[in-house]
Amino acid sequence: MTYVVSNIHGCYADFIALLEQINFSKKDVMFVLGDVVDIGDEPIELLCDLSVRENIWPVAGEHDKLAAEMLAGFSEMLKEGKAPDADFISKMQKWVAVGGQRTLDGFRELDADMREGVIDYLADMAPYETLHVGGRDYVLVHSGIKDYKAGKDLEDYDWDDFCADGADVCAVGEATMIVGHAPTTENFSCNGDIYRGEGFIAIDCGAARGGRLACLCLDNGEEYYV
Repeated sequence: MTYVVSNIHGCYADFIALLEQINFSKKDVMFVLGDVVDIGDEPIELLCDLSVRENIWPVAGEHDKLAAEMLAGFSEMLKEGKAPDADFISKMQKWVAVGGQRTLDGFRELDADMREGVIDYLADMAPYETLHVGGRDYVLVHSGIKDYKAGKDLEDYDWDDFCADGADVCAVGEATMIVGHAPTTENFSCNGDIYRGEGFIAIDCGAARGGRLACLCLDNGEEYYV
C-alpha cells in the first residue's frame, strides 16, 4: 500500500499510533509531505526514526528547510566555538517563535554523529514527488506550486515554489496534486477531515495545532486519523 501524511510537526507518539492503525509494514510505502519538525513535543525523535526507515520518503516543508539552516549554523558554531552574529540570532529568534524551540532542544541532546545525520536528512528532503498508483497520477508537494503554469516542467520551479504561502493548489496536467501546509479547517469548508477538491487533495488536518494527524491510502482512498 502507498500512504501519504503531512505536517506531523513532532507528534511522534501520534505517528507511531498511526503506523499501528494502518498495520504499516516493510511492504508498504509512505510519503510525508513536509513540516516534520517544530511545534510538537518530539520533533527530533521523529526525525531520527524517519531517517532509518527505508520505505518512508519525506518531501520538504518550510519548517524543515528553516530547521536545516538553523541547526547547521548552530552545529557549526559549536564546532568552532564562535558566537552567533546578529543576523543568525535574528533568524533563530524567528524560528523559535514559529515552533522551533523543541526542535533545537532535542537537537542539543544528540551526540555529534547524530546531529550530523539529522542535518543531512533535513537537507536531503526532496521538493516534490510524483507517483502512479492505482491507475492514477499524483504530484506530492508541501503547499502547492507557486505561479503554476500548465506544461511547465516541475524541475523548472524553484525549491521555494513548492512550500510557499499562497501557492496554487490544483491539478498538474492529468495528475492530482496532494498537499499539506495548512489545516483543512483554515482553507476549506470542512470539519477538519481530509479535503478532496477539484484536481487536488489536502491532507493537513492540524496535528500539533488542535487537530489530528491524517493519513490517506492512495490504493483504495481510505482515510485514517489519530
